[in-house]
Amino acid sequence: MKNAKTKKRRWIYATLVLMLLALISFSILPIVSSMVQAQQADQSSLVTTKSTRLKNEALGYQLVLEREPDNENALLGLLETRLRQGDLEAAITPLERLAQLNPEQPDYGILLAQSQQQLNNYEAALNTYQEIIAANPGDMRALKGMVDLYMNQNRSQAAINLVQNTLNEAIKEQSNESASESVFNLTSLQLLLGEIYSEQERYDDALVIYDQAIKGDKDDFRPLLAKGMLLREQGEENEAQTLFKEAILKAPVQYKEQLKDISLQRPQEKTKEQMVDSKETNKTE
Repeated sequence: MKNAKTKKRRWIYATLVLMLLALISFSILPIVSSMVQAQQADQSSLVTTKSTRLKNEALGYQLVLEREPDNENALLGLLETRLRQGDLEAAITPLERLAQLNPEQPDYGILLAQSQQQLNNYEAALNTYQEIIAANPGDMRALKGMVDLYMNQNRSQAAINLVQNTLNEAIKEQSNESASESVFNLTSLQLLLGEIYSEQERYDDALVIYDQAIKGDKDDFRPLLAKGMLLREQGEENEAQTLFKEAILKAPVQYKEQLKDISLQRPQEKTKEQMVDSKETNKTE
């Protein structure tokens, strides 16, 4: 029963998580689009032909790398080929080298950590995320990835400590008038902490964080959305609708329709008595 509720709660917050980084700009590696195009093309080819072609491509890139170990074009080509072969483990080596050659470019490190996590090498993934955060303290993708790893390992307090410590640094930096442009996105950090609290059913703590975010940035739609979704889950639909309407007004054009769809969703009715019973059940499990 607890697992079912956790899965439902994760689904409810899926939209919020996707929007968490919505206002943060970051570069997209060329390999992403090329991989999608390659996968679409491969679907129409024969398996044997595809396998042979990819083996030859990988061999070609490997020969180049024997002569030029730091050739980024060859590393990218080998990485893409390994991924198209479905050999994620073999993709780790070129990805690691790309991350080492581009320490100022966190995208490679993010892909590396995600690949390590996919291979269930959680310790390596955590180390990779930590290296990214050490060099880029405000990188929300690395922070979110590390939080997800902690949560999947039932280390919620470690996740809370990570975000709270980063949030403290952000607030400290923000209060320093002589500081240059902040590397932190304060609202995104608050939303991430609120998400953790919500998953832990610490709803009061989550609401406090969301209220702080709303007060801190009156032009950001995300804290309004987050609080509205949490209130909806608690059965406070009228209050949620008020927040959704305000969020729609403040949201960038590209998100308005999605927010309207969210506001029109009608969750199953849940009385306050049922909410209390549900919490009591969880305590006894």
